[in-house]
Amino acid sequence: MSSQACPCGSNKKFELCCGPFLSGAAQAATAEALMRSRYSAYTLNDEAYLRATWDERTCPKERITHDEPTRWLGLEVKKFKPDGDAATVEFVARYKIGGKAHRLHEISRFVRYEGKWFYVDGSFPEK
Repeated sequence: MSSQACPCGSNKKFELCCGPFLSGAAQAATAEALMRSRYSAYTLNDEAYLRATWDERTCPKERITHDEPTRWLGLEVKKFKPDGDAATVEFVARYKIGGKAHRLHEISRFVRYEGKWFYVDGSFPEK
């Protein structure tokens, strides 16, 4: 994966984009960078990274990734709104499960504790 384009849609190579975050070699400097790396983690079914970057107060106990093969098709970041140690990122992620297309439109909330960003939760705007 390292020499391929990053799944997050940045037009950078994975090794120069989300790869260092997923490997633990670096931390995301912004909530948007964390959100993009979490999308990449979903494409790679990286449960450990998703849990490590999820606020422990809201992280689900059940499994985050799925056994059913998911084909991730793309990510579009619509809006990034930083506010000190909090931020929101609005995005649309497209994917297929069992040949059926899906679209996830979410406004995600993030918090920064001791310099590290975490995903808190998300809401789904009306269509």
